[in-house]
Amino acid sequence: MKRRVVVTGLGCVTPLACEVDLLWQSILEGKSGIHPLTVIDTTRHKVRFGGDVANFDPGSTVEAKDVKRLDRFTLFAMYAGFHAVRDSGLDFSKEDPYRCGAILGSGIGGLNEIEEQMFKMFSKGPDRVSPFTIPKMMLNAAGGNLAIQYGLKGPNFAVATACASSNNAMGDALKAIQYDEADVMLTGGTEAAITAMGVAGFANMKALSTRNEAPEKASRPFDSDRDGFVLSEGCGVLIFEEYEHAKKRGARIYGEILGYGGSCDAGHITAPDEQGRGASRAMLNALRDASLDPGEIDYINAHGTSTPLGDKAETVAVKTIFGEAARTVALSSTKGHLGHALGASGSIEMILTVLSCYHSVIPPTINLETPDPNCDLDYTPNHPRQMDVKIAMNNSFGFGGHNATVICGKLQ
Repeated sequence: MKRRVVVTGLGCVTPLACEVDLLWQSILEGKSGIHPLTVIDTTRHKVRFGGDVANFDPGSTVEAKDVKRLDRFTLFAMYAGFHAVRDSGLDFSKEDPYRCGAILGSGIGGLNEIEEQMFKMFSKGPDRVSPFTIPKMMLNAAGGNLAIQYGLKGPNFAVATACASSNNAMGDALKAIQYDEADVMLTGGTEAAITAMGVAGFANMKALSTRNEAPEKASRPFDSDRDGFVLSEGCGVLIFEEYEHAKKRGARIYGEILGYGGSCDAGHITAPDEQGRGASRAMLNALRDASLDPGEIDYINAHGTSTPLGDKAETVAVKTIFGEAARTVALSSTKGHLGHALGASGSIEMILTVLSCYHSVIPPTINLETPDPNCDLDYTPNHPRQMDVKIAMNNSFGFGGHNATVICGKLQ
């Protein structure tokens, strides 16, 4: 019998806020975190805006001597992890370390470090390459450093499935607790791919919006005038905990994780299946895992990246699985506020999905001004909606055809 899994802690790093309460309030107020980029020199770039976390300071979450030993994506995870653990009230010195772990996702990992050390190697020679290069750039650095920080000796690995990384990581963390491999898991995802090469690479493949003159309006999921996604960065860390374990220590419980499903399009390496067949299979698998019917879903936090193909394909996928219920379920994409944080997006959006259930509010899809006839569902345009959200679904779909869906709900 599968054990129940609940959420007891939340931590975030985003372009809008690095505190969960402030992030939630900013989302409901329709604020945008998209702006001219500050972390790189964009003089020679076609796209000069995005969702960078300007003036990010890891502060007291990482010792000063360690800041230079960690890539930006790991620093994000250390910050969000610290705040998630503090929010949960957990004291790991009182826990069995072999029953606590960390599974985090990242689509790219330490791209900052790769670029910096490549420049040193070609300009100054191989002897000038930092000895910290490999431990800084490796994808598993975020989870590994969190384990060191808190003495977590249970399940620990990294997941890399592009923009589905966080949801796949959370699915693995869910299973680790359900099947009695752990009692507590730090999970989610982190990404810091706003670098000179990262921005140029996505821009040159024509994936990004080019609205340099109106960055806050550039990410417009499901709008007929959308022209690509907005590159962002950040991190979300959630504390997944076995229900009885959380109940015994009197933890605040935000909600319950009910199911998870994944799939692969097995089609194009970047374009989604136009009929949304892989996406619909991930949703179906998650519903089966949670023993739910489509009509029981109140809200879907859509992947909704603001790309012409992706938003349409997701709409088709929802219609395929939900049938007539697709007309009554509420959807929204919070990428209008935050842009697309790639491998971290699912974890940040999972925080918002859990809070939607916890607070009984559906966050809006901002910048949805001219509805696309091909995207004709209820996307909660521009204003939040008070609603009793008992069960919600979080979708993430990534390059490579990876699809992952996580379902959560109010604690019953």
